[in-house]
Amino acid sequence: MTEITDLIQPDRGQDATPIHLTTAAGFDEYAKTLSAGQRASLSAQQFEGGAGQVGIVTDGDGFFAVGGVVDPENLSSYCLAALADKLPEGTYRLANAEAGAAMFGWLTAHYSFTRYKDDEKAVGPRVLLTEQVGRLPSYMAEAEAEMLVRDLVNTPAEDMGPAALEAECEKLAKAHGAKLDVTKGDSLEQGYPMVHAVGRAAARHHAPRIMHLTWGKESDPVLALVGKGVCFDTGGLNIKPGSGMRLMKKDMGGAAHVIALAGLIMAAGLKVRLHMLVPAVDNAISGPAFRPGDVLDSRKGLSVEIHNTDAEGRLILGDALTRASEEQPDLIIDFATLTGAARVALGPDYAAMMARKDETAQALIAAGKANDDEPWRLPLPEAYRDYLKSDIADIVNAQSNPYAGASVAGLFLDRFVGEGIDWVHFDTFAWRPYPKPGRSKGGTAYGLRAAWHMLKDRYGA
Repeated sequence: MTEITDLIQPDRGQDATPIHLTTAAGFDEYAKTLSAGQRASLSAQQFEGGAGQVGIVTDGDGFFAVGGVVDPENLSSYCLAALADKLPEGTYRLANAEAGAAMFGWLTAHYSFTRYKDDEKAVGPRVLLTEQVGRLPSYMAEAEAEMLVRDLVNTPAEDMGPAALEAECEKLAKAHGAKLDVTKGDSLEQGYPMVHAVGRAAARHHAPRIMHLTWGKESDPVLALVGKGVCFDTGGLNIKPGSGMRLMKKDMGGAAHVIALAGLIMAAGLKVRLHMLVPAVDNAISGPAFRPGDVLDSRKGLSVEIHNTDAEGRLILGDALTRASEEQPDLIIDFATLTGAARVALGPDYAAMMARKDETAQALIAAGKANDDEPWRLPLPEAYRDYLKSDIADIVNAQSNPYAGASVAGLFLDRFVGEGIDWVHFDTFAWRPYPKPGRSKGGTAYGLRAAWHMLKDRYGA
């Protein structure tokens, strides 16, 4: 098995197949440097220099590759991903550019989920040589974080239940010398009543729990990460249709994001006191399942009337956000596959983001744009808080109208975050329904790199 660290190597002048980059506008001029036979070969491959196009041209006893990009002097994250995906096994170097940010996509293009079967069409490693050796570690770390999210989300629920998420958190803690506390059973029911209520109908081996990882100096600013860990979501007694349940193994995607993000933070040694909270449940259907019309207690003391058991993610996040707020953090970031409304609004390629502070939101948007992972900010409108009023409790968990569902879910979470705390909520899809170069179909991270680069800028290493 090829390690990610082997896919990009320092260029020491070793033998390598050249890759020439061109553009659609500049292709005719580039083609003049080729022989008539080479031009005919590219024409037969319908290569015209468009972004993402790949051509292979014979040259004596060997060949060279040609790749279409938008701007060879300013490569973005996925500019070389099509080349990494389509070229044969071998070692390559760019003939007229530096890879820069495109190293990330070169790495992620090699991803394949093979836990349950081998990839029969797998090609051997395509190794890229670079002189930008100093930039390699950061891109490799980010690619490994992305691939971790993919692996966790792609794993079926029976093998990625609450206990398996606990094992991932334990692995993370051991790798970085962090402390991990796990609360379950009676202690969970008393301390995190909404987490317990959502998960209490599950089989014993999928019993609910909350993981709380801590790391860093207590004198440093507190950064809290909270990730939704609904390992499978039937919808509860408000059961989903089969089509809606098919992908619910991905409903722990928020947990996958914060586990990966926490790993980046600790590996880089950011100057923070990190608190990572992952409430993990299986929203199952059995006799003990919570019901529409029930009123749940919460860690914060707010009573919550249940209008819809399929709005369960915000319940477990509510208890976790309350616990995070008790640390008086400098910043809380939560990730959750929370609402279909966010996908209707933004489609699969953008994480919806809600934030209390404009400057924090702008920093995340800027970091996302710079790293090809742009979130899209949605509002937290005061006018919509009325949608969460209950006749018999402090708040309802789901509105009774179809309007602004993502923002209203954010407003629900806002009630459980301490007053005045800088807080950001990512409503992320965690799934790619169709492949793109460097971005395989299936589990994926949205908003992870935006958050990581913003945190690096904010807290330093």
